[in-house]
Amino acid sequence: MKRQAVTPRESPHHPRLPMPFNDSERAANLVELKGFLQRRRPPEDIRPKLDIGYAVVRQTVDLFEIRPDWRDKSTTRHTPVARIRYLRSRAHWRLYWMRRDLKWHSYEPSPEHASLQEALAVVDEDARCCFFG
Repeated sequence: MKRQAVTPRESPHHPRLPMPFNDSERAANLVELKGFLQRRRPPEDIRPKLDIGYAVVRQTVDLFEIRPDWRDKSTTRHTPVARIRYLRSRAHWRLYWMRRDLKWHSYEPSPEHASLQEALAVVDEDARCCFFG
């Protein structure tokens, strides 16, 4: 009997991967992220020592600080600041922060947001000093 190749998406042993953003959603998200960076980034002369960046992987946005490694100044270190994940099934964004245990925890008192812009505003305000200290 011939075995048929099964892609990971169809395999019962692999969870179904979330649908990535379509082109218009991706473009809108990038506009929001670039606006956030314009507000939060330090002046240009400080950026070699401290900067902020982001990465978008599938439906998750990770925000992080960029600094030179304190032991080896020729390398940089990315320190997580916030994670914002879009839950397509519920049509909202979920906000997380990294605690001392180095695990992502739902941000209380407002873990769910209707838009990426709302979630980024909470990170920008940082009322409880969970993101930028």
